[in-house]
Amino acid sequence: MTTHAAAVLFLARPLPRRPSLLIAVTVACAGIPPGAQGLGAGPQATAGDLASAVLVLVAVGMLVTGRARMPRRALPAFGPLVAALAISTVHSADIGTSLAGFVRDLQVFVLVPLAVVVLVRDRRDLATVCWAVLGLGLAEAVYGIWQAVTGNGASMGGQNIRAVGTFGALDVMAMSIVVGFAFLVLTAFALTAPGHGAAAVPAALAGIAVLGAALALALSRGTWIALGAAAVLTLVLFDRWTAVKVLTCCGALMLVLLGAAGGGSQAVVERAKSTVGSVSHPDQSVDDRYNLWAAAVRIWEDHPVTGVGVKNFPAYRDTYATIELSSGSETDDPVNGYVRQPLLSPHNEYLLFLSEQGVVGLAGFAALLAAIVAGLWTRRDARDPFWLASVALLAFLLINFLYADLGGPTCALVGVILGLTAARAFGSVEASSTLPGRTP
Repeated sequence: MTTHAAAVLFLARPLPRRPSLLIAVTVACAGIPPGAQGLGAGPQATAGDLASAVLVLVAVGMLVTGRARMPRRALPAFGPLVAALAISTVHSADIGTSLAGFVRDLQVFVLVPLAVVVLVRDRRDLATVCWAVLGLGLAEAVYGIWQAVTGNGASMGGQNIRAVGTFGALDVMAMSIVVGFAFLVLTAFALTAPGHGAAAVPAALAGIAVLGAALALALSRGTWIALGAAAVLTLVLFDRWTAVKVLTCCGALMLVLLGAAGGGSQAVVERAKSTVGSVSHPDQSVDDRYNLWAAAVRIWEDHPVTGVGVKNFPAYRDTYATIELSSGSETDDPVNGYVRQPLLSPHNEYLLFLSEQGVVGLAGFAALLAAIVAGLWTRRDARDPFWLASVALLAFLLINFLYADLGGPTCALVGVILGLTAARAFGSVEASSTLPGRTP
C-alpha cells in the first residue's frame, strides 16, 4: 500500500462523534511536564505536543471528508502570519535553526488554533473545552497549594514555598498561567451562575477561592498583573455596578485574609511589594528582563524587516546585551534540584517576534490578534459566558505577552486557548440562545 493510499484511508476512517473531546485530552496533556530531559535549547516535545498533532490530523480528516468546514474569516486571519513566518525563515541568518522555530510557531499560532476552530461546532463543544481548562486548573491548583503548605514547591528566599504544580521549577510560570486560564473561565461562568440553580454560585465561588489561593502561592508577579486586568475587564463588560461591588468585596476580603494569615502571608506580601517597586528598584530578575528587552530592540534596529530568524535570538543576545545581564536564571525544587537555566528569549512575545522576524513577523502576528479582537467585538454578548471567557482569556494573553513568551508544556494549551477565542470570534459558534447548552 502506498503512503498516499494509507493517508486517504486514515482520513476516511470514522471520526469521533464529539471531536471536541480530543481538544479536552490535549488540554489535560498540558499538565504532563517534559521532565528534566526537556531542559536545554533544543526542541522540546511534550505530551501536549503529541496530543495536538493528533488534533490537527483529525481536523484535517474532517475537512477532507466534508464533515467540517473552515470559517471564511479564519484563513484571512491566519494567512498573513503563515506568510510572515515563511519569509522570516527564508531570510534567516541560520535557516537550519529557524526551521524548528518555524514548525513550533506554526503549531502554536496556526495549526492548533485552526484545528480547534474546525472541531468546535456548537456550544456543547465550547463547554467541553472550557470544562477541560477548568479541570486542569483546579487539579494544578490543589497540587500547588499542597506544595506550598508542605514545603515541596520551588525555592523562593531559601524556602521551597512557591507553588509550581506538576511542572516543577523548570517551568516556574506554567502553573500560574494554567490556573489563571481556569480562574478567568470560572469567573465568566460565575457571573451567569445565578440563573442556573441554587448551588451554582456557591460552587463557583468555592472554585474561585481554590484557584485564587494557588495563584497567590505561585508568587508570579506577571500573572497577577495580567489576571487582575483581565478579570476587571470581564467584570466591567458584564456590568459596571457588579464590578464595583465585586472589587470592593475582594479588597476587603484580601485585607482580612492578610491580617489573619500573619507570618504565613509574608512571602505573598513581599512579592507584591516587589511588583510595585520593580520600576524604581528592580531586583535581578526584573533587571535581566529589562536588559533582554533592550537587546531585542537593538537586534531589530540592525535587522528591521525580517529579523535574524526564528530561534536565533540566543545567538545574538550576548552581542547586543549589556554586561549587566546575568548568565542565566536559577531554579531549585525537591524534584529537579538546583538548575541554572540560560536566558534564551527576551521574555516578551512581541519583542521576540520583532527581533527574530522583524516588522514582517510582528505585522503578521498583530493581524491575527486584531482579527480575533474585531470578531469578538462584532459578536459581543455580555450575557454569554463563552464570550466573556473568550475576551478574558485573550486579554490575559495579550497582557502576559508583554513580559513573558511561550515555552515548555503550556505551548499547546496556549494554541487551544487561541483557537477557543477564534471560534467564538469567527462565528463558528453563534451566541443564539436557541442553541443548546448556553452555559456548561
